[in-house]
Amino acid sequence: MLFPRAVLSVLALASCAFAHEMAVDAVKDAELYKSGKMHEMIMAKKFVRPYYIFVFSKAAGAYKSEQYPELGFVPCIDGLATAIKGDANNTFRCDNVDLYHFLSHSALGSTTGEGSSSWGWTSDDGREFIAFGQADGAAFIEILPEGKMSYLGRLPTYSVNAIWREIRAYKHYMVIGSEAQGHNIQIFDMKKLLTIDPKKPVTFDKEKDCTGIFKDLPSGRSHTVSINEATGFAYANGAAPRTSACKAGLIAIDLSDPSNPTSPGCASEDGYVHDAQCVVYNGPDTAYNGREICYGYNEDTLTIYDMTDKTAPAILSRTSYTGASYTHQGWLLDATYQEYLLMDDEYDEYDGAAPAADGHPVTYIWNIANLSAPVQTGYYKSSAYSIDHNQYIKDGVSYQSNYGAGLRIYDVSSIPRDPTGGGVKELGFFDVYPEDDGEVNGGVIDFVGSWSSFAYLKEYVFVNTIERGAFLVKRTSTSSGGNGTRKG
Repeated sequence: MLFPRAVLSVLALASCAFAHEMAVDAVKDAELYKSGKMHEMIMAKKFVRPYYIFVFSKAAGAYKSEQYPELGFVPCIDGLATAIKGDANNTFRCDNVDLYHFLSHSALGSTTGEGSSSWGWTSDDGREFIAFGQADGAAFIEILPEGKMSYLGRLPTYSVNAIWREIRAYKHYMVIGSEAQGHNIQIFDMKKLLTIDPKKPVTFDKEKDCTGIFKDLPSGRSHTVSINEATGFAYANGAAPRTSACKAGLIAIDLSDPSNPTSPGCASEDGYVHDAQCVVYNGPDTAYNGREICYGYNEDTLTIYDMTDKTAPAILSRTSYTGASYTHQGWLLDATYQEYLLMDDEYDEYDGAAPAADGHPVTYIWNIANLSAPVQTGYYKSSAYSIDHNQYIKDGVSYQSNYGAGLRIYDVSSIPRDPTGGGVKELGFFDVYPEDDGEVNGGVIDFVGSWSSFAYLKEYVFVNTIERGAFLVKRTSTSSGGNGTRKG
């Protein structure tokens, strides 16, 4: 059953009393999280029988992306974007979001598909580019003003293929990590794309065409990478094994010379970090203004670090919450004044953990005005039946990639005035995975569909999907939404 928006707001407000921060369960933390068992189990559910989402999808031909045709502009009319009339597999559920362009992974240079992370860069003259992950490397496109994607080339994987490929921008460079053994961190200069003829896409050399490669990870693996452009540092997160000196925590990488990246230290105290956002702090906890703070999403906790001194980092707080199953990722509501952040848990829907026991993705709201004692103030729930994965916030609007439910867009600007989440409103969505539309709940609790999105473009939103390829979409109407700035 899909909840109407008005009901969703009421549910968020009425149920917020059931969501709160809590102390870490030390026994569960040691047995499931610090041991790595939970992370290994989630990865196994995607690759190993009987939990074989990715493997089964391959066997069923879902990753033969050449089967998906190129699609041009398709408006969202009465809840559907009908790209090919009479073809359910190319009819997409939607609301207030139009399709502008779709290209398959095959058309985007990949022989494997399996899309993952994505990030963008804007040149000095205003041209917009995207780098996005596929199992066999990173692909590069230009976003054209008319709403088309132009494929320019790719940087092959440094070692072996792996679906987990994480990409972030530092100035005009893309910083690329992977769970592939021996992959290291590739640093690629996006200015190389400026003179490419799209009729002659370029396959770059995995090493020679990189500005630099960071080779000091314990096994060459990392799960995610984070960037703090203000300090000139990248962070490799979840760099296996957990038994290394850094315990798969935050590994700082100095990018002041991208051709020679080095690491002055790491934060190992809380062990494995799944993802993080690192910023120069400005907010209500004035003692930390000007210091480098990292918000770590650490499997069963929100862990806040002071990373100003990379040789002696400090944990300011380590907080769990009701429903913690796998703390996955989050983003600051307003990076210029850090009072709230939004967080997603990748496994609470799968695990049937309240408040996500009904299978509707939950976004948790944290007040971080006191970095030593963050407080969970509420949450809001999606109308879809799915799993939430990654979200990023732009001008008071959250863009979420929620696996089979696709791109979901929320106005979160009310949170400083109503931290319960009762005022959050869904602005639109585009469902990129029509294969599950006929299911009883209108979706599935599985790791399929959209992995990431990038909304920091002038007009469009880029969506990278696991099976099909890349979608370029745009909100039909942008009349609502706010800045999500401080109270008053």
